[in-house]
Amino acid sequence: MIIINDKLEDRGDRRVAICADNPEAHPPSRCIFTGEPTLSFTSVGSASCRKMASPRTVTIVALSFALGLFFVFMGTIKLTPRLSKDAYSEMKRAYKSYAKALPGLKKIGISSVLLRKIIGSLEVGCGVVLTLVPGRPKDVANFLLLLVMLAVLFFHQLVGDPLKRYAHALVFGILLTCRLLIARQSDDRPEREDSREEQHINDQEKNKVKQS
Repeated sequence: MIIINDKLEDRGDRRVAICADNPEAHPPSRCIFTGEPTLSFTSVGSASCRKMASPRTVTIVALSFALGLFFVFMGTIKLTPRLSKDAYSEMKRAYKSYAKALPGLKKIGISSVLLRKIIGSLEVGCGVVLTLVPGRPKDVANFLLLLVMLAVLFFHQLVGDPLKRYAHALVFGILLTCRLLIARQSDDRPEREDSREEQHINDQEKNKVKQS
């Protein structure tokens, strides 16, 4: 598809955008786009051909940033009293009750302090990855945090805590699940588009063979 001065034309299975910012330019500035929706394109001319972020990409970025900051905060509270002494004391008390409800942890050498530090370190590390690191590591961090949330929900149920005590873990577990599903859909879409394109090319070749 070619865009020339706000007009569209078809050109095979490739979409080409001709920027209309300088119609007198010879040759005109071009941007070749592949796939839909996408952030990546090959710039051949003017920098005024801008990348358009899809709603799915914006959702993933927003969720990653918000979830990352939340888990960095929650993990830090578990590791140090600097942010909030009251919250830190509450975390210590809670993890002591979790360790008592799971006597098997002591047998393998995991105390309440070690359990708290393991979960806090995972939350801080994965939160930093979700916030700052691009690409596949975000999905790995997302999956690990989802496992942490499932473990925390199990601990709360084990000691008989009321819903208000673990509602935040339930909500953020759902958000982590949503983000992971959206990210997986974004990864699968280009593969489906490539397979359709290959199938289309194969069909065209078969038709040419039949016509000849």
